[in-house]
Amino acid sequence: MADALFPDGKEQRRARRICADCRVRPECLAEALDNRLEWGVWGGMTERERRRLLRERPDVTSWRDVLLAGQGTMAKTAKVKS
Repeated sequence: MADALFPDGKEQRRARRICADCRVRPECLAEALDNRLEWGVWGGMTERERRRLLRERPDVTSWRDVLLAGQGTMAKTAKVKS
């Protein structure tokens, strides 16, 4: 039985399938990234994937701006720390 805070791979895959066609996926992911939410699947990404993305892009101060811009390259649209 999976722990509610630490879903197993099967439950994560199920959540990601639900996210795949969700129209608010970018907003959901931005919420998780901007607020450093540590648990669960948000916007189709697991906590491990979000942590990796945050480590790779420590300069981004507004993931909402990046994700909602809908551009292919985050570097062009990201607000960065001064």
